[in-house]
Amino acid sequence: MSQPEYYIGLMSGTSMDGVDAVLVDFSSGYPLLVFAHTEAIPEHLLKGLQRLCQPSTDEINRLGRIDRSVGLLFAKAVNQLLTQAGVSPSEVIAIGSHGQTVRHMPNLEMGFTLQIGDPNTIAVETGIDVIADFRRKDIALGGQGAPLVPAFHQQVFAKSDTSRVILNIGGIANITYLPGDSNQVLGFDTGPGNNLIDAFIQQAQQQPFDKDGEWAESGTSNPDLLKQLLSHAYFSLHYPKSTGRELFNQAWLEQQLSEFSHLDEEDIQSTLLDLTCHSIANDVNKLNPEGEIYVCGGGALNKALMRRLSLLLPGYKLATTTEIGVDPKWVEGIAFAWLAMRYEHQLPANLPAVTGASREAVLGGKFSAK
Repeated sequence: MSQPEYYIGLMSGTSMDGVDAVLVDFSSGYPLLVFAHTEAIPEHLLKGLQRLCQPSTDEINRLGRIDRSVGLLFAKAVNQLLTQAGVSPSEVIAIGSHGQTVRHMPNLEMGFTLQIGDPNTIAVETGIDVIADFRRKDIALGGQGAPLVPAFHQQVFAKSDTSRVILNIGGIANITYLPGDSNQVLGFDTGPGNNLIDAFIQQAQQQPFDKDGEWAESGTSNPDLLKQLLSHAYFSLHYPKSTGRELFNQAWLEQQLSEFSHLDEEDIQSTLLDLTCHSIANDVNKLNPEGEIYVCGGGALNKALMRRLSLLLPGYKLATTTEIGVDPKWVEGIAFAWLAMRYEHQLPANLPAVTGASREAVLGGKFSAK
């Protein structure tokens, strides 16, 4: 038996529904998920993060404080993961930490992206070297800094002579198009994933999310509202493109709904679910009218979303990534363990065709535990 080659991946997405920590063994050349753990975000920290995503006056003090707090939370996720897996910190080569995105503005004249969760704090609290800050090298090279997972999807999920789409539905939805030829891989954010349907049910019913899309299913979508939502300029942009809470947020949604106050709340929820499904399907069908599509992220667990998506993608066989060997909940976490491994071996990890960067690059920086 070869020695395990352990890396840890840490991921907290746009929806801020917890910190995913995964322990991955790369000794066989293929990422093997050994153990996974989700650490809940404490209520006070979640509120602070949500406030940080909206401009305010004492942002710098709040940023500094929450940066450390998120670092401590990520470290707690790692320590819990290792305790449950029965693996000691000395056995882990490195942690790949995505951090928590609080701003993603790649299209400004001086584009930038900002993830917090101090990697020095993670390294000190876990005793393990941390690779972090994966997105900003790509931005410095003129790219979007996102999405980064297509390079991982290509390595793990591509199949020659088979057209595959890997669809990740977190707060924002992104697709990787694997046409069966590694030189033609594409990937970009399609638009809202779960963020608007989550935000609306939180506001209307104080529920964290719409389980299986049941509330949306109790309503009827409004074609006029759907048409207006889909008229957002982002949907007609050509890739490379990426987005986040900066564009698709509660303030934007309230503005869109101002002329539709007569609608029942469940009809709005149904329309928001259709916005997610139609924006994804429109982009997928443009790339190729047929193939295989494998869904990961929280949206893979939403039965109504999966059913509506399959109707909009008649030429596609639709399934979750379970069918190709990876639990949909942990795909992104494993991707950040893979990014740490790529850094450790000084291998490039971005795809310029996806992000728009001027060249391939080794992504991230190392924060030593010593």
